[in-house]
Amino acid sequence: MVSLDILWWIVFARLTNHWLGRVVLSLFMLAMMLGLIAIIAARMSRGDWDRVLPKFAVSAIFIWHFIGLGLLALIGVALIPILIGHKIISHRAPMKMEQADDVGTWSRREFLRFGTAMLPPIFTFSLTGIALAQLNNVRVRRFVLSIVDLPKELDGLTIAQVSDMHVGRFTKGEVLQKTVRMVNEMRADLVLLTGDLINDALADLDTGLELARAMEARFGVAIIEGNHDLIENPREFETRVRASGIPFLLDESMIVDVRGVPVQLLGLRWTRVHGEERDAAIAAEVRKLLEQRAANAFPILLAHHPHAFDAAAEASMPLTLSGHTHGGQLMLNEQLGFGPAMFRYWSGLYQRDRSKLIVSNGVGNWFPLRMNAPAEIVHITLRAREV
Repeated sequence: MVSLDILWWIVFARLTNHWLGRVVLSLFMLAMMLGLIAIIAARMSRGDWDRVLPKFAVSAIFIWHFIGLGLLALIGVALIPILIGHKIISHRAPMKMEQADDVGTWSRREFLRFGTAMLPPIFTFSLTGIALAQLNNVRVRRFVLSIVDLPKELDGLTIAQVSDMHVGRFTKGEVLQKTVRMVNEMRADLVLLTGDLINDALADLDTGLELARAMEARFGVAIIEGNHDLIENPREFETRVRASGIPFLLDESMIVDVRGVPVQLLGLRWTRVHGEERDAAIAAEVRKLLEQRAANAFPILLAHHPHAFDAAAEASMPLTLSGHTHGGQLMLNEQLGFGPAMFRYWSGLYQRDRSKLIVSNGVGNWFPLRMNAPAEIVHITLRAREV
């Protein structure tokens, strides 16, 4: 990324001969590079001194490097044949000297080149402003699910699903307190946290655990792990969560008595296999976990990765709760964006035969900007349905 920063710094600097444009562009590119290096160095050293950077600055660094550079790469590839053609034509055609009418004034071409050179900071800071306005927004998304053979005592059972809180860099303060308040106002029977309690730093874990303990449910609270929870030190994360007293399910299950009926919560550990073998590994671990399934209990599977639903549906699990996808994070519409490009299930309700899956967009963010994938707490009501 730093190499791309330098490359585009040179490209945009060559677009304008005006000193002001070059100064502004140089300050912007230098800030982006140094900021990125600082964030990476802080994460690698676990020094956490990148926390002194303002949220606006960190958001701008993420947006520039993950969106700005990506768009420039696409534009650059698309412009290559155009630039080659222009070079050939201009080489053959007689050269024309463009002169300004007055000394000290800009020609139209100079003005356009200056404006183009200013696109990186304008683009980045505009999206950063939008991102910061979104970071404290959380909606409640409600589902009423008809479950075949749901015990009559569980008809009307309510669940608050809280996923992907990402306590840390972008998700802190007001939005977290707001989340706890909204969950408690639901007065849900169960509160289930489906992974990524923290963004990456274990320094934020105590805050995350305090928030989880503050969430109120009539019959029980449970939590599973997500991939971001394990970035710094998986063993330390798991040890500290177990010591917190919050039911923590790592390829384990627990029985909760709800109105005299046993409800079994089965929590899947994050699958650390990568690449093409991941889905097969997830399926194998789901099948192994479901060996714990109690015959007399209503089961709910908690799995951070939504692709666990494939094996769950094969086993006729009535309900699976997942997160991880952030609803696609950046979506042009409901069917076009990073969600469907990366996952089979990315937001909302999915059904296969009698099995249902809810994928939450999540509360927090590892990346500051969302598009058509709003942060959310999911509220689920179960209703009994006969075959």
